[in-house]
Amino acid sequence: MDVHDLDRYLLVGSGVLILAILAVRLSVSAGLPSLLVYLALGLALGSSGLGIEFADADLAHALGFGGLVLILAEGGLTTKWEHVRPNLGYGLLLATLGSAISVVVVAVGAHLFLGLDWELSVLLAAVLTPTDAAAVFSVLRQVPLKSSVKGSLEAESGLNDAPIVVLVVAISAGDVADKGIGYLVGLVAFELVVGAMIGIATGWLGAYLLRRVALPASGLYPLVVFAFTVLAYGAAAGIHASGFAAVYVAALILGNAELPHRTATRSFVEGIGWLAQIGLFVMLGLLASPDELTWTHVWHGLVVGAILTFVARPLTVIACATWFGRSRREQIFVGWAGLRGAVPIVLATIPLSAGVAGSRDLFNVVFVATVIYTLVQAAPMARLAAACGVLTDAARDVEVEAAPLERVSADLLQIRVPRGSRLAGVEVGELRLPVGASISLIVRDERTFVPHRTDRIAVDDDLLIVADRSVREEAEARLHAVGRHGRLAGWGRDSADPA
Repeated sequence: MDVHDLDRYLLVGSGVLILAILAVRLSVSAGLPSLLVYLALGLALGSSGLGIEFADADLAHALGFGGLVLILAEGGLTTKWEHVRPNLGYGLLLATLGSAISVVVVAVGAHLFLGLDWELSVLLAAVLTPTDAAAVFSVLRQVPLKSSVKGSLEAESGLNDAPIVVLVVAISAGDVADKGIGYLVGLVAFELVVGAMIGIATGWLGAYLLRRVALPASGLYPLVVFAFTVLAYGAAAGIHASGFAAVYVAALILGNAELPHRTATRSFVEGIGWLAQIGLFVMLGLLASPDELTWTHVWHGLVVGAILTFVARPLTVIACATWFGRSRREQIFVGWAGLRGAVPIVLATIPLSAGVAGSRDLFNVVFVATVIYTLVQAAPMARLAAACGVLTDAARDVEVEAAPLERVSADLLQIRVPRGSRLAGVEVGELRLPVGASISLIVRDERTFVPHRTDRIAVDDDLLIVADRSVREEAEARLHAVGRHGRLAGWGRDSADPA
């Protein structure tokens, strides 16, 4: 590639990026995953559209894994631990036992109804089983779900890639046939446990260092936080553990640590996540060739997608929810909300790059099933959530941004008061912030003033609070409590209870 090629790539790439970003508004308004728009862009640019040729399965495999790393990092960094913690066991069971049940059911269905051999049936089932973090995050975060539902789905989508990647790689390499099921189970356990441990260690180390080092520019914090999550992936992959488990766990720890400039970091990683989604889905659209699709591919995609959506997924949720006492209506919604997206298509590039017999047909079947059933499942999501009673009308939480003050052992907190927060109408004196924390300035309607203790907080106010580092966490907890429960937070109830 010379400089003239680079010029053309930059021209086309920037144009596609602008179109994709503008299309986000359309997809969000329709309640659909934006991946469908990006895939359509890729198809329009590909061999069946404008004629751009892209058929390098090895490159697609590598770029696909890179995109998934960035998407999982964004998901972990923007996921609230208070939602995931009480639902971690349920999400982990869905990601492991649930995935195993889904693979078995879909493989048996593909073998009996479509006449596929057992190896291809299991491979097809494994590729289609995992839910997609990008699809789940982009759709469900537009719907105000109860924390139990949202936390379960986010934990599942963040953790179920790891065991399935191990399974697909092992089948594509022929390890299962050579070494048996016991080897596969041990390999999955090793990769998950060691990957999670590396993620915990990397996340803790990153949080420890960033709390004690004041960087010279605020823009460096998002970069270094993101770098720590990618470091976790590289460290785990380097010793043949699960890099996907490591990056998600590290991101979850860093995203919920008391770090400076958390809001800026969250905005930065959301942008990186969108960029990864756009690049990944457009690339997969380029790799797909609609000219190759036959009625057999469409039929197989419809059948295997129906088995997965209407049989395997409900059985999976029922089997896992029984241990946690989840209601039937919640089970119905969680079963339907297991969205597929780029992950199955990326996983389909593994056997394609390994040269597995029938892998091109498998890729086409997975592409058809993913596109059709993502559209089918995503469209009624908000209405189904309302019908199942899993929506919440809880007050919106306050947004807290923090920056270190280098010359004193204190932090400057910037609090944005959103609509629906119960901070609105509370007098400054009624906040009862701990000693060592005080509101130094309020920004309202493009003007600033130093508040008196009888001044009332209003919607869309920005509060600037200086807090000694020894009381910062206590001050944030108090602000969150008042934002959820109002001025009487802490009287006769646990002020830290998010319910």
